[in-house]
Amino acid sequence: MTPQIALSLFILAMAIMFFVTEWLPMEVVALLVLGTVAITGLVNPTEALSGFSSPAVVTVWAVFILSGGLTRTGVANIIGRNILRLAGKREFFIVTVVMLSAGIMSAFMNNVAVAALMLPVVMDISRQTGHPASRLLMPLAYGSLLGGLTTLIGTPPNILISEALRDNGLTPFKFFDYTPVGAAVMVAGVVFMVLIGRYLLPSRDVTRESSTTGQLSLRDRYELSERMFLMRIPANSVLVGKKLRESRLGSALGLHVMGIIRNSRTEVAPEPSTILFSGDRLIVEGRPDQMDELSHWRKLEVEQRSAQLEKLFSPNTAVAEVRLSAGSNLIGKTLNEAGFHDRFGVNILVIRRGDTLRRSDLQDEHLEADDTLLLQGIGDRLESIEKVDDFKSFRLVSVDDLEKIYRLHERLLIVRILEGSTLVGKSLQESRLGDALGMRVLSFFRTDETMVMPEAGELLSVGDRLMMLGKMDDLFILQGLEQLEIEQEVLPDINELESARVGLVEGMLSPRTTLAGKTLRQIHFREKYGLSVVAIWRAGKILRTNIRDIALRFGDALLLYGRRDKLGMLGLEPDFLVLTESAQETPHFGKAKVSTLIMLAVLLPVIMGLVPIFISAVIGAAFMVLFRCLTMEEAYRDIEWKAVFLIAGMLPLGNALDQTGAAKFLAEGVVSIIGPFGPKAVLSGLIVLTFIATCFIPTAALVVIMAPIAISTSVNMGISQYALMMAVAMAASASFMTPISHPANILVMGPGGYRFIDYLKVGLPLSLVVLLVLVFVLPYFWPLVG
Repeated sequence: MTPQIALSLFILAMAIMFFVTEWLPMEVVALLVLGTVAITGLVNPTEALSGFSSPAVVTVWAVFILSGGLTRTGVANIIGRNILRLAGKREFFIVTVVMLSAGIMSAFMNNVAVAALMLPVVMDISRQTGHPASRLLMPLAYGSLLGGLTTLIGTPPNILISEALRDNGLTPFKFFDYTPVGAAVMVAGVVFMVLIGRYLLPSRDVTRESSTTGQLSLRDRYELSERMFLMRIPANSVLVGKKLRESRLGSALGLHVMGIIRNSRTEVAPEPSTILFSGDRLIVEGRPDQMDELSHWRKLEVEQRSAQLEKLFSPNTAVAEVRLSAGSNLIGKTLNEAGFHDRFGVNILVIRRGDTLRRSDLQDEHLEADDTLLLQGIGDRLESIEKVDDFKSFRLVSVDDLEKIYRLHERLLIVRILEGSTLVGKSLQESRLGDALGMRVLSFFRTDETMVMPEAGELLSVGDRLMMLGKMDDLFILQGLEQLEIEQEVLPDINELESARVGLVEGMLSPRTTLAGKTLRQIHFREKYGLSVVAIWRAGKILRTNIRDIALRFGDALLLYGRRDKLGMLGLEPDFLVLTESAQETPHFGKAKVSTLIMLAVLLPVIMGLVPIFISAVIGAAFMVLFRCLTMEEAYRDIEWKAVFLIAGMLPLGNALDQTGAAKFLAEGVVSIIGPFGPKAVLSGLIVLTFIATCFIPTAALVVIMAPIAISTSVNMGISQYALMMAVAMAASASFMTPISHPANILVMGPGGYRFIDYLKVGLPLSLVVLLVLVFVLPYFWPLVG
């Protein structure tokens, strides 16, 4: 083994480690690989960047745009609806038609887009027929994956394998070269799922679900009925006359007010601005024992209503003001979105906008140009802010300024923790003082010790005195929540919480979302969309506690409650997918014929061998925008940029494996172990290795790694390069065994209520079926020898 081979294999091993552990985003790993192989001299700088101009990469992003054009003009809707009408009501036929229709469309469109498009339709079929969604959605995902095997543009691995053949001086696969083997695999996969696979899927008791509204299944699945109770507002409550949003029932206790019974009438899905009255009975979703949390606030005593401003300062701490510059990147963001505290290490005490002072709930305030920010921080942190381009007009302020300009003394309180408080022993972060009260702890007094800007991990003790910035009313409201009376009588029928105007629906992040990793609080979900997220279904578990601060993941199912018109408006948002067809954005059906003609014009020259696929696809993508099948902004959004950067970054590593002899080295190892058993054993070994690798490595990166190994193995064994490359393409795209193997699998995980083990139970035997078909059918069309 030469040093170059060893270095190439080390880089490969490190890349695989990062892909498996997910310590870094996969596209970042790919870019680091690109830089590493260039710096180490395994490839020259020009070759390192060649991935971005690779025909494979160009074809991939162009096909994403073509797929987006077909989706947005309703071509897929028309095909899908007409085909699904044939399904009837028997599960046998529904699964068959769902898989075949998804497979046919995936042959020409991005398979994740097809699954996302058909997901609401299949959910509606589930509601109408009474068949559990869990028995239909995994077949939908697998159908879209199987269909991608049948054409050159069906899936990125097919494109990459074809271009790898071209790069090695071989004739690339043509458009329908994948069809014979891919179609055989698809048919076998559908037959397996219909006859065996669907019985391995989880299933709820259909007799408990409604075949007309479909909503009982949601209530059962999220156990809503078990978490509903009534609370009465007594006559002397501090909540009387307050708005619902001011009650802090959500932020402090994690309770959702689903309705208000007033004068024998029920107002469902009340607005946050709804005024509360004496005698109101609140229909609440949550845990009654959350009311025990109120003991936190009963044992807090307000010692001073106007604290001494001097206590904001210490030998190391000062207060300063800065203004946002016109070109600041912070403009339009909230403090939460900007990660202000983590980034700059300071507290924002006040935001001054003209003559208006904003001193509470600042974390959700959108910053504007020329806002003046009053900051508290350690001296060197404040000085470093002066050098940041986002700010201007930095100056230290005095106690006199705090009183006369910012009137800060009006909002400073000294609060003492009394004996018996459940806050004792908890850290500041665990106390949730900020969430519950909308206040911030600025200083901490304990016996002879004073801590300015205490750390979030600081533990609270009896007698601690906290200087807090906030409104006195908020503390009184929380202490007054204990007056709420929990009623033991039977709740009204839960069906009354839904009507023609108000509904309960599941939603999720769309495949092209930009919100993954953000919390509901950060995106201001309730304020922006007017809907409540009652619960989150993630990997077979229901999340209900502090869901406002849970980072959203692709594949999460969100239980949404609110007015149906707002649910429909959410369906128009590109970041969300509402799981009912009636809430989907209406496609531009008038452009359906145009987009279809453009797609045909792209495919015909390629099929006839007149134009390379990458040129035809780029021209077609341009025409999709030119003829307004989609806008340029929509085209950018439809491109799966992670896949583009992943492929472009990993291609140089594939070149390095080839040029250094590392691929040949690995191929010789494969041949030495499996070679003695013959060509079919080698074929089977590569397929199994690729199957296993799809569980951990993104398919596009896997193909880039496997292609040079397959080529070298074929040379060493005297086996057809086309047969082994076809096998790698098919195996890489048949990613069934885990939810993380492919985005289509993750997409259906939440709505289907699947757990990780469900994919293994169905995906493993399905992979064995694919293995058998490839071993016995592939050599018939692509002989291994000769």
